Amino acid sequence: MTSPQSLKSDSDLHSSIVDGIPVLWSTPKPVLALGRLALWLPFLGGTKETVAPFLHRLSNVGYFAMSLDPWQHGERSTEAPHDLMAREFGGFRMHMWPILGQTTLDALRIVYWAIDTHDLSSDVVAGGVSMGGDISVALAGVDPRVKRVAAIVATPDWTRPGMTQVGQPEELVDQGSPSPYGEWLYTRLNPLTNPIVYRHAPAIAFELGGDDTHVPPSGAARFKEVLTAENPAAAANITITDHEGLDHLSAARNPKLEDRAFDWLIS
Repeated sequence: MTSPQSLKSDSDLHSSIVDGIPVLWSTPKPVLALGRLALWLPFLGGTKETVAPFLHRLSNVGYFAMSLDPWQHGERSTEAPHDLMAREFGGFRMHMWPILGQTTLDALRIVYWAIDTHDLSSDVVAGGVSMGGDISVALAGVDPRVKRVAAIVATPDWTRPGMTQVGQPEELVDQGSPSPYGEWLYTRLNPLTNPIVYRHAPAIAFELGGDDTHVPPSGAARFKEVLTAENPAAAANITITDHEGLDHLSAARNPKLEDRAFDWLIS
């Protein structure tokens, strides 16, 4: 990997460009440092700066806490966030699958860079909200160094059967068809259809909205069922909690779910 460029810092918060990927990390005080990496990824439309408070929270208990701008987000974006959202839900599989897949591969590169550059252990935790959780679950499948994942209102099924518009449970999303590139990424990285890659049995906790119709909680249950047939030990490490009465946004913004994810990652 290339060396980081354009290093900036704000107390313990640092940003850089690594192989063209904008990254942000929070370093723990030396007396607290565990020598372990925690990756926390943004939701659709979010950026690495959006998750800075959670990075601080992780570094305060000793983790080297890191995030990145997902593909087409933040410093990698060429459009306003509301235009990005409109485009994504105007052709979900065409536009969203490449973001999920490309960012999973980017996260794989960043994990390698962080461990190698900052002399961290290969015991990594990861997570995120919504899209960030989707990517973290996929990352755990392709990188066995990721031992623990916390996924809030996220899914291991990129097809999201029955997905509706956010806040509009009566309006189904017409997902359309993927591009060849998006389909290639889906075929290789979609967790539900690649259960064999979870043979190292990462511990994954799904914190889901029981009334979420945008990211239906049924995806996590199907994932555990598939893993049960493929690798019972991996299935035993999947924890699913449905929070009744919460839809996608109310669950995503619920501090109790964030607390549960935090506790899971550091336990």
